[in-house]
Amino acid sequence: MKPFGFVLMLSAAIAAPAYAGVLTGTVLDTQGNALVGVLVRLTDEASGISESVYSNAAGKYVLATNLSGELELRLRTPYFKDASSTIELDASSKLTKDLVMTPMTDAKEISDSLPAAYHFGSLPFAQGKEHIFSRLQFQRDCLTCHQLGNEFTRIPRSVESWIPSIQRMHDRVENPDMTLVNPRAEFLAEGFVGELLTVRPEFPVDESLSNMKIYEYLMRNALSPHDAIYNPNDELFYSVDAYLEQMVVTNAATGQSEYVVQSKDNPEHYPNSRPRNTPHSLALGHDGKYYVTHSSSDTIGVFNPMTRAWEATLVIPEETGANYPHTIRTDKQGILWFTLAFSEQVGRLDPVTKEFTILDTPSQTPMGYSGNAIAYGIDVHPIDGSIWYAKLFTDKIGRVDPESLEITEYNSPMSGPRRLHFDKEGVLWVTGYSEGTLARIETEGYKTKVYEMPEFAPDMRPAPYALGVHPQSQEIWINETMTDRIYRFIPDEERFVVYPVPLRGSYTRDMTFTKEGRVCTSNNPIPPGFIENGEIHLLCFDPYYDPEQAAVSN
Repeated sequence: MKPFGFVLMLSAAIAAPAYAGVLTGTVLDTQGNALVGVLVRLTDEASGISESVYSNAAGKYVLATNLSGELELRLRTPYFKDASSTIELDASSKLTKDLVMTPMTDAKEISDSLPAAYHFGSLPFAQGKEHIFSRLQFQRDCLTCHQLGNEFTRIPRSVESWIPSIQRMHDRVENPDMTLVNPRAEFLAEGFVGELLTVRPEFPVDESLSNMKIYEYLMRNALSPHDAIYNPNDELFYSVDAYLEQMVVTNAATGQSEYVVQSKDNPEHYPNSRPRNTPHSLALGHDGKYYVTHSSSDTIGVFNPMTRAWEATLVIPEETGANYPHTIRTDKQGILWFTLAFSEQVGRLDPVTKEFTILDTPSQTPMGYSGNAIAYGIDVHPIDGSIWYAKLFTDKIGRVDPESLEITEYNSPMSGPRRLHFDKEGVLWVTGYSEGTLARIETEGYKTKVYEMPEFAPDMRPAPYALGVHPQSQEIWINETMTDRIYRFIPDEERFVVYPVPLRGSYTRDMTFTKEGRVCTSNNPIPPGFIENGEIHLLCFDPYYDPEQAAVSN
């Protein structure tokens, strides 16, 4: 962990927020012992804002907040029953509330409280990494879009009832091999039979949790906000909603969101007459506009945050064979680069001329059940401007020379490379989705090092989806789709810190960072109802929260 003095210095360099009220107290168990790492969550139903902190080693929590009025208070920590109450907090008031939590004793209650990872991890996987029913293959094949093992998906079902879901998954990745559908249905029907978990993962609590504060902003009229980006120009968040085909503009100061829908009646929004666009990823162009990949219509949408309007939809030429625009990034010259997942290509868009260049990547036989390599994450080298991408189902990392457009591919150091980002020194960081790993790649000479992420129980691997590099600290922030947790990797110390998130069933997406140093992501389970309470949020993590200073400054 960074020395506390370092945290204070970095916090001082970032504008400290002003708070109105303070809720403080101590959390104990029924025997009077202090509970460390308890997530204390305060919710204002009117604004849709929730704020959370963690108790320290002495069980003390300090939640400095601008929320006021009648608020919902909830406590959560592993193997204890949630504790909830309603409080009144006046603006600029200080309220002390000591709390007691009761341990769980019922086996079903404990089993139901455990994240999806441990229910999924208890399936009877085959031995051997290459086996199609191994954990490694099944994790990449069947967790790519959603949690498997959460409260909904682990409900006992017949083989017949599993078949339509698996059929949809095969269709999703264009796999023509239908011989796997029935065996997969049989595997899941035999694996999810309602048996209670006996595994008891041990979740460590890092002392830095007491310097973390989580903000949640409820998106009341969103259904599937995929990637989100913080705009430093207006300090608002922009999230693309895939299912409702809209841009969600969120003001963190008020918690309110504006929803700008693409119009079915506007031919500029749907120029190739496809029935859906399905916005997926977005990047801020040098012209101040957002460029959005439309995965269903093979187009790039243009959204103007200054006018709050979808201005155009740029059609990728059909003769290129482009299929499923995925992740998009902007280089230093303002050129947009994006992956095309199902056609195994990399795209280049000049926003001035509106000219597309589509590059075919080397062809390989995909692993697992996918019919394609699935060109996934992409990023721009901050020093030499080269473009790097990952292929999820062929374990390849690729480089595009921005001048010659020559492509070179390398073997991935781990299985299931998904999204990736460079740090300021030009080191490439990549998530390994199949095995629960993080890779560090020095692109000069392609030198690699792989770190295993914490698993909390033997052979129960996490599933890291995306990552971001914190612009101030250069630490790596990783979202993870199965454990209801966010991971922070400190490169200087080569260690992970893990933060529980407020809601069960959380499936977060790409990372973005505010000028204050907050780490933000959208919460986007598929289907949306899989998340606890069915609540879709934008989440922001403040790793430089100083509870003592916040309490005194108030």
